[in-house]
Amino acid sequence: MFVDKVKIFVRAGNGGNGAVAFHREKYVAAGGPDGGDGGHGGNVVLRVDDNLSTLMDFRYKRKYTASNGVDGQGGRRKGKQGEDLVIRVPRGTVVRDAESNEVIKDMSTTEDYILCKGGRGGWGNQHFATPTRQVPRFAKSGLPGEEHEVILELKLLADVGLVGFPNVGKSTLLSVTSNARPKIANYHFTTLYPNLGVIYVDEGVSFVMADIPGIIEGAAEGAGLGHDFLRHIDRCRLIVHVVDVSGSEARDPVEDFEKINAELAEYSPDLAQRPMIVAANKCDLIPEGSDNLQRLKDYVTDKGYAFYEISAATTKGTKNLMRVVADKLRRLPPVTIYEPEYVKPLPEAGRADDLQIQRMDDLWLVSGKWLTQLVADINFDDYESRMYFDQQLRKSGLFDRLEEMGIQDGDTVSLEDFEFEYVK
Repeated sequence: MFVDKVKIFVRAGNGGNGAVAFHREKYVAAGGPDGGDGGHGGNVVLRVDDNLSTLMDFRYKRKYTASNGVDGQGGRRKGKQGEDLVIRVPRGTVVRDAESNEVIKDMSTTEDYILCKGGRGGWGNQHFATPTRQVPRFAKSGLPGEEHEVILELKLLADVGLVGFPNVGKSTLLSVTSNARPKIANYHFTTLYPNLGVIYVDEGVSFVMADIPGIIEGAAEGAGLGHDFLRHIDRCRLIVHVVDVSGSEARDPVEDFEKINAELAEYSPDLAQRPMIVAANKCDLIPEGSDNLQRLKDYVTDKGYAFYEISAATTKGTKNLMRVVADKLRRLPPVTIYEPEYVKPLPEAGRADDLQIQRMDDLWLVSGKWLTQLVADINFDDYESRMYFDQQLRKSGLFDRLEEMGIQDGDTVSLEDFEFEYVK
């Protein structure tokens, strides 16, 4: 079964908790705190696998979760980091945000992509020891990992797309010009999924061609199979429009040509402007007295399209057509790689009343769900991010609440993994 669009839920691992422990050793009095930090949670990583050609693996499993970090231990031993979860996808998979449908990443290159980052491990109590706070009996919890619901959408990476009505000879053309072996039979919808083939024209000259099945009138609105597979033409640099001129199915080739073009334009206006070559197939089966070939040729050339006569079954004209295609591709831009559109929204401030505040002498521990998310999404190396962080804290009323509780200048405020000196 060919599956080319799925929705999945992914979650990175949570960070491990910091440990509360104290050094105990013979002849070492008051060894002090030595609780280790928790390990970071595992990331969710997307990786291209060229051995995959479908998203079938995601049909029955829709939730993916990376490992959590291990809690810290005494003796300043840090918890083990959670293992990354590697999700393998076919080359050409476009990752979209399920809510906005915006592109997050186009998996068309070989680099791995971290879709969700694991949560940071919490600090052990060794970090909270000071000359005035020598016995800290508290540690930090690990931060939760990121989670995301995404759509995986496979768009084949092909230079050339073969389009046309069912049973016009697209699969036959692909089979005689490449090593691909698509199913071929004399009935409609023989091909139930796109087939890829590599065409070798000359030494060092080759391209990838895709047979796109099931395009009929109304395909852009869901008729036939074309609605499911039209997306695979999106990347194609060149379209080869195969038209049956034999009249074997009592259809008019000019009408067929226009109907398929109308479906492409309705699906995507960009496809209507895509470079196209017209291949008149089954020329060996044209009955005597038929003007199908000449009418199509006149109509197509008047519109400015290149026109070639072929017979895929006998291979007549196919080699020349592939040479023309290769020459045309040399002058066209490379296969489209989609740029990311999705921008992760910054978390909005909650209310200070929702936060838990603990006072440990001159240390104030602040925690809460929205604060955890806020800290996780702030880049503290960036000035504007730090200003946004300060703005959200003030907006929440946290500073007012701290002052009501008696915080003093110079006290330390601990927000998740970060500590700040409070200045009024």
